[in-house]
This record gives sequence, structure tokens and C-alpha cells, in this order.
Amino acid sequence: MTFIVVDGLDGSGKSTQAQYIVESLKKSGKTVCLRTHPEQDNFFGIKAREFLFSSGKGAHFASAFFYMLDVIHSILLYTWRRNDYVIFVRYLMGTAYLPSPLHKIAYNFFATVVPKPELMLFLDVSPERAAYRITSTRDKKEMFEEADALRKVRAKALGLVCCGNWTVVDSNKPAADVAATIAKLIG
Repeated sequence: MTFIVVDGLDGSGKSTQAQYIVESLKKSGKTVCLRTHPEQDNFFGIKAREFLFSSGKGAHFASAFFYMLDVIHSILLYTWRRNDYVIFVRYLMGTAYLPSPLHKIAYNFFATVVPKPELMLFLDVSPERAAYRITSTRDKKEMFEEADALRKVRAKALGLVCCGNWTVVDSNKPAADVAATIAKLIG
């Protein structure tokens, strides 16, 4: 099994790129399990999503807490199954949404205890581009989807990228160009 993570800011194209990867791998006859966090098939993911549409510090911590439990749930239930590829959309970079310096502590803790992916992709997008994509494609915004919040999260995430074996992909480009770059990385 090959474990791939697609991570990045909201609006960076994580889900779109993960779908491209899944389609490409399936065309090659590979079996693929895709998990997008927060997932809506379990209590933790549902609660994480509920709190993302709330406001305040309590909701901020609750969304991060349930998000982490949702990822752990996916690790426990899906990484051991027989698939050629397991792809997680959002994994460790969810910790960048935590306040400083807690985001570094949480990242380092989880990076030592969770399975290590063979390929960790960080889709880097400007906060302005991300905010534009979010505004033009969604009816309702989550608590972290304003340009200022995206700027802060991006700065923390880029600080964490150096802590691991991340491959940074410029996702300001058109989706097809990003997909071509990722296809070359996967081989």
C-alpha cells in the first residue's frame, strides 16, 4: 500500500487534486481508498464540520479536537485495508489551524505517532486566491475561510512544512497544471 497525503489551505484545491489522483490511479487498475477530512460518515467528522460553521474560541478548539479524532478514526479503520493506495485529504496540517504555539506542539506530537505517508503534498496557494475560490464556489464559509485567517494559517503551515518530508506544489496555477505536476511526483 502507498499512503499519500494531500494537504493545504482551504481553497487550495485539495479535494480536486485528490479526485484527479484517484481517477488516474483507477485508470491504471489500482485500488484506492480516499478519505477527506472532516468526513461525514462518522460522529467525529460530523462534529468537526458543525463547529467549523460556528464562531468563537470554544468552537475553534472543538473543531480542531474533533478534526483530529476524525483523522485518527480514518487511520484506525482505513490504513490497514487492502488497497494499492490510501489517500488522505488533510492530515497533519490541520494543526496549523490551532493557536500559536500549540500548532507546533500538536504537529510534532502527531507527526511522531501517526503513520508516515510515502508522499506528503502541501498545495500552496495565496490567501487571496484561496479566498476567491471559496467565495466563488461555496454558499457558506467556515470560520477559517476569510482572507486574514487564511493568511495566518498559511504562515503557520509553511513553518511546519520544513518539519517533515513535504513536497510543496504551487496550486495558484490552473487545476490541470497542478494535476500534471502531481502525476509526475506519483510516477
